[in-house]
Amino acid sequence: MKEPMTEDLLNELLDSPDPAAFASKHKLVCRSLPDYLQQLLDERGLRRPEVVRQAGINPTFGYQIFVGQRNPSRNKLLQLAFAMKLSLRETNRLLQAGGCNELYCKNRRDAIIIFCINHGETLQTADEQLYAFHVDTITE
Repeated sequence: MKEPMTEDLLNELLDSPDPAAFASKHKLVCRSLPDYLQQLLDERGLRRPEVVRQAGINPTFGYQIFVGQRNPSRNKLLQLAFAMKLSLRETNRLLQAGGCNELYCKNRRDAIIIFCINHGETLQTADEQLYAFHVDTITE
């Protein structure tokens, strides 16, 4: 399901006489992390064990993230984003669903991560780039 652009929704909200009607019309709800992860798996035809393995996350901990039993760190979410080859927009949605700050281009570390995501780099390549710039890697 294609989501409307945030800018378009904002303009519609600002023009709306009633915020409750706007929220009802667009079925605005807080997206849970497990629901969003499952949506991404379904859209891409991916399997959870393979994604967790490619992300370099302990299988038990990975399972607990996917079912909502554990709250992952921002780095763990980034590891999952790289493993699923998410776009920047999808990565930021994943971070938001996990209760973490979105990637911010004015932050040196985040800028490197954004660059790597945008260029389809692997998690390993992103970590190498971060290390080369003397900032914390994702997998530490």
